[in-house]
Amino acid sequence: MGDMGTKLVALIPAIAFVLIALIETMRPRRALRFGRLRRWTTSFVLLASSRFTVWLLAWIIAVPVAASWAENNSIGLFNQIALPLWAEWLGAFLLLDFAMWLQHLLTHKVPLLWRFHKVHHADPDIDVSTAIRFHPGEIAFSVIWKAGWVLLLGVAAPIVIAFEAWLAANAAFNHGNIELPRSIDRLVRPFLVTPDMHLVHHSTALKEQQSNYGFALTLWDRLCGTYRNESEKGRDLQPIGLSEMQDEQPTRALTSLELPLT
Repeated sequence: MGDMGTKLVALIPAIAFVLIALIETMRPRRALRFGRLRRWTTSFVLLASSRFTVWLLAWIIAVPVAASWAENNSIGLFNQIALPLWAEWLGAFLLLDFAMWLQHLLTHKVPLLWRFHKVHHADPDIDVSTAIRFHPGEIAFSVIWKAGWVLLLGVAAPIVIAFEAWLAANAAFNHGNIELPRSIDRLVRPFLVTPDMHLVHHSTALKEQQSNYGFALTLWDRLCGTYRNESEKGRDLQPIGLSEMQDEQPTRALTSLELPLT
């Protein structure tokens, strides 16, 4: 993948974000309790703090460098076996998706990781901006986690870049406050996480938060018994966020940045 191809792939998440934002503006799935202005400002502050403190310094360097180093030194699973190109891409996407599913599960099960991940769940509404609402501390952990898996698997840098774009585009889609017809949801959900499926994960109920960990594929939730079809209260009545933070506090940027320390 050349420089031009890399730049085009990198634009995919931004394009997906804008499209979902436009759709949910014209046809929102749920009425937002706190609107967009302050929530979106907070999400972009978190995005900026993550990108400038971690992404620019670590993601651009750490993960592609790990991929190149693994390839040059024949380290990792895919550098030990000869596979057709299509099979290598498919296998890498599946295993990296599992790695992200497992990371997500750990951020709910390990108390220290949950302190950072709960910033994402504290959003009292859910829309496409929630897809970029992550504390820089969680992003730092994610970079290290991804780099480790890239080394373990020996995934080539172009595949890593394409996977990250695909994952981010899926996150924009399944966090979107969009009305997906039930018929389309039923067709898509056996393969990809839909907005209604991921909505369950953002429930205030703990047992529902600990389900539907997938960011892209539904495969791992189905295989590991963490799949839940719908909230007990139904998709129209399900409360969103953390039960202990149902006011406007999570919509504030400083509160969100300080939340892991409280």
